[in-house]
Formats: sequence, C-alpha cells, structure tokens
Amino acid sequence: MNFLKLYLALRRHIKLSSRRHPMFEQNQVAKVFVYLGMGFTILYLIVIGTMLGWGTRGGDFTLLFTVMPFLLTLDFFMRFGMQQTPAMLIKPYLLMPLNRMRIIDCFLVSNLLSGGNFIWMALFVPYVFICVCSGLTLLGGLAMLALLHLLILVNSQWYLLVRTLVNHKIWWWALPIVVYLAMYGYAFIDIDKWLDTLFSFSEDYWFTWTGAAVTLLVGIVLFLINRRLQSHFVIEEVSRHESTKLRHVSQFSFLNHFGQVGEYLKLEVKSTLRNKTVKQRFIQGIVIITMLSLLLSLTDVYDGRFSTNIWCLYCFVFFGAVNLVKIMGPEGNYIDLLMVHKENIYTLLKAKYFFYCAILILPTLLLIPTVVSGRYSILMILAYLFLTSGPEYCLLFQLAAYNKQTLPLNDKITGKGNFENTLQLVVELIVFFVPVALALLVTGIFGDTIGYTILIIIGLLFTATHSLWLKNIYSRMMKRRYDNLDGFHTTR
Repeated sequence: MNFLKLYLALRRHIKLSSRRHPMFEQNQVAKVFVYLGMGFTILYLIVIGTMLGWGTRGGDFTLLFTVMPFLLTLDFFMRFGMQQTPAMLIKPYLLMPLNRMRIIDCFLVSNLLSGGNFIWMALFVPYVFICVCSGLTLLGGLAMLALLHLLILVNSQWYLLVRTLVNHKIWWWALPIVVYLAMYGYAFIDIDKWLDTLFSFSEDYWFTWTGAAVTLLVGIVLFLINRRLQSHFVIEEVSRHESTKLRHVSQFSFLNHFGQVGEYLKLEVKSTLRNKTVKQRFIQGIVIITMLSLLLSLTDVYDGRFSTNIWCLYCFVFFGAVNLVKIMGPEGNYIDLLMVHKENIYTLLKAKYFFYCAILILPTLLLIPTVVSGRYSILMILAYLFLTSGPEYCLLFQLAAYNKQTLPLNDKITGKGNFENTLQLVVELIVFFVPVALALLVTGIFGDTIGYTILIIIGLLFTATHSLWLKNIYSRMMKRRYDNLDGFHTTR
C-alpha cells in the first residue's frame, strides 16, 4: 500500500471511529453549538484582522507580528482540547502488517492538513489584503501570508512534541514555559526595531521569503523529531511490563470519622496517588492553578477589568474543569462493583464534591497577597470561590449522568479517553466564560460591592443545596444506568 492510499484509509478510519463512538448520537445537539461557536470565531477573526489591517495604513506592515507571540500561545493551548497526538491514534495499528513509521507520517501529515490550522486564515487574509491595498507589493503580501501560515503549522508540530512529552512526564511542562517566557522576553526588547529590520515588507520582501524558509526548516526539524519521539514512546508503553512492589499502604484513618463518604474520599485520594492517568490530570491542574495564582499575586500583568475577572475565575475553576469533565471515567473501569449497591453512586458523588471543594482552598490562600495589596477585593475572590463550588460544580457534575466513556487508569500516551467529546467541550466553554460575563454584567449594573455580593449569594445557595442537585444527578444516572454501563464496557 503506497503512502496516499494508506493516508486516505487512515482518515476514513478516524471518521468512522468518531461516528461509531457511543457518544456520537447524544452529542448531535452539542455539535450544532460547536459549529455555531466556530462560525462566530471565524467572524471575530475577520473583524480583528480587518482592524489590524487598518492600523497598517501608515506603512507599518509588521503590526500583526507584534501580537504573534500571543496568538501562537493561544493557538498552542487551544489545541489541548481539540487535537490528539499520533501516539493516541496509532495503538490499534501496531498489530497490523504496516510500517509503523509510515503510519505515524500519515497522522502527522493529517495534522498539518487539518481544518483547525486554516481557521487563522480568517485573521491573516483580511490583514494581508488591506496591507496590499495600502502599498505592500503583491509578492510581499504572498510572502507574508506564507510566513504567517507556516508559523501556525510549526506551532502545531511544537504542540505535538510538548503534548507527547507532557503525557510521558508532567515535568516537561517546564519546556514550553521556558520557551514562551523567552519569546515574550525577547518581544519586549525593542520589538518594533527588530521587526522593521527583519521584515521590510514594502521594499525588501525577500526578507519575508527568507523568514518563511527558516520557519519551514524549523517545521521540518520538529516533524522529524515528532515521528521518532512518538514511535519511541508508543513502543515503550505497549511493550513495557512493570512490576510494582507494594511498600506502604496509607490508611488515611482521619477520614474514618466521615463514615461511608470517608471511604469514598479514601478511594478518590488513592486513585489520584496510584493511577498514572488520574495522577497526571491532578498534577496538571494543581500546577496550572498554582502558577496562575502566583502570577496574579506577584505581578500586575493582568490589571484590566476583564483580565482581572477571567484569570481570577481560572484560578478556581481550572482544576475542576480539566478533571470533572471526565467525571465517572476512571470509575468506568470498575463501575460494575459500584452498581452492586446503587446507593454507592450517590455517596461517591458526595465524596467527589467534598474532594474538589477542598482543592479550592489552595487558590484561595495563594490569592491572599492580591487582597493585601488592594489589587483584588475579598468580595471578588469570595464570589468566584462560591460560584465555583456552587453553579460551576453543579454544571460539571451533570456530566456524571452522561459520561459513559471509560478513562484508562494507566495509559499515558495511548489512552483512549484523553480526548474530550463535544458535550464536554461545550460544558468547558460555559464554565470558563459565562461566569465572567455574568460578573461583568452584574457589577456593571449594581457596582462592584453589590454585584459581587449577589454572586456570593447565588454561589452559596448552590453550595448549600448541593445534596439536592447531587440527588437529582444520581436519579438520572440510575435511569440511564444500563445505557451508561454498556458505554463503559464498550470503551474499556
């Protein structure tokens, strides 16, 4: 089978796999909202590209490149919710008489040709068009467009590299942190003069073609690194035989005072400590909320009204969003045991709720310096604390009634449950953006003091009545239990 036939066959398999997925039918409505969201995103990008293009009428055609570090960072983190690595897809083909490296090449090429890489054209094309109308030569405009698109393609390969390493060891997060800090640090060193020298688009557009050639070379190097790296980790994971020696068993006896809820709290803690997939998501969430909290506490980089609200919310909700979106996924490995006594599910949900509420203590403590310095008000922090423990967790816990995909406990690279489905993505978007919009609306109408007080009351009402909405979720889970059991069994 030649490369083209293999490539087309694998693309067909991926499409069929998504259509045959147990979540396909129930996510049809959610997909409509995702498509609408993509349409609005493209519209916004066209508007932003046009506005940036109008800013170049004075002849400064390098304007877009001053914000490219931010756009590349945004593109990098957006891919975590939408893009799988070849290592996650190749596992079913390892037993077939096909060349492993050729399969990886097909998946890497498919990644480069995916529609997500072309969405940014909605921003680039209007910008370049206005630049050409403002005096940039047509050849210079084509060179600029090629360079901008190549930067996105290189960023996609960079994401695959980082995602593969992070899935293997969480400490690899240091690599993108260092790279992006260097990028932003260098950008502040007379960026306008640097860009004017390197990208003299109006006369010496060959500089742009040179930049595109260098970017292409970097992309090729990352492509070659990716194909070797992912092949190595996949083979290492599927062929490794680990022998675990049990040296110490933590009893967590202080949880005995909470009865059966305490027993399920022990299960939650031990699952986090012992299972690789769960541990990875836990550490990732803790690291991110700690970094965000320290960044807000020790710097004044986000002092705008919108930035202040959205990053304060992220400090509280990020951990729950990345973990609770897969709620009941780890339990899918042993859901039959939990169903022996169906009341166990309600107790498990209560234990999970208390566990995730306890995590909120960490960002609350880390944000105390912002209150002492007067940058953040204690009302705002309490508002987002209780919005998270109340309405946000209430929405995320609703997924317990609909999630029916088992999350592998120890697969780090090739795990089947590492990709969010459409319903989960919609819920994530809601919990990340709707509370901020609500807070800005309420505080804009009533002022900060009354506005945040209203949000605190709303959050406290949901938090105090957690047993009511948890019982409702439990009741709906019991009505769907056979459908969910079938989904958990199918996706193991």
